[in-house]
Amino acid sequence: MSRLSRLAVIASLILASCSPGGSATAEPPVQSGPDSGRREVALFAGGCFWSVEANFERIPGVVSAVSGFAGGRVANPTYDEVVSGGTGHLEAVQVTFDPARITYRQLVDRFWRTIDPTDPDGQFCDQGAVYATAVFATAAQRPVAEASRAAAVAIIGERRFVTPIRDVARFWPAEAYHQDFARLNPVRYGGYNRFCGREARLRAVWG
Repeated sequence: MSRLSRLAVIASLILASCSPGGSATAEPPVQSGPDSGRREVALFAGGCFWSVEANFERIPGVVSAVSGFAGGRVANPTYDEVVSGGTGHLEAVQVTFDPARITYRQLVDRFWRTIDPTDPDGQFCDQGAVYATAVFATAAQRPVAEASRAAAVAIIGERRFVTPIRDVARFWPAEAYHQDFARLNPVRYGGYNRFCGREARLRAVWG
């Protein structure tokens, strides 16, 4: 392979964005500790759902994390419809967890540290309304989510912290090729993640 060809391959990996790609097979994430059999659901919008899903799947006590859409006005939207801006949805991830192993408060606390809550226009290299951030909370979850947000605001500052707590909304799963993208496409996701500068920005925001 010529030097020019190698550069072209590297560039294609680096310029990968939060959009469809190929897939491969991989083992599901391993979790430790006994499963109580209890299940609760949390809903988060944190920019590109590939990253949000990957962050939550690694947490012991999380049973599943599903990429999809929430907060819009169109039933059963497709990815293309959402990213075109015509449905009002945010990219979101539905997290099913065992509350005996991890609490809702712990999940929300974790969520803040995986996003830049000071950006009103998206996340990292994914900019636009569909990539805005939010915690979608039920009536029972809202006091817990608000307390978690207040603790995070105390670190960041009220004027800078723009991620809201929103009322829970209908969640629509995204197409199959978006599910488990980081696990099934590690090379492409790694290039996307580096290109977006996620880690550097999170360090700048949170220290």
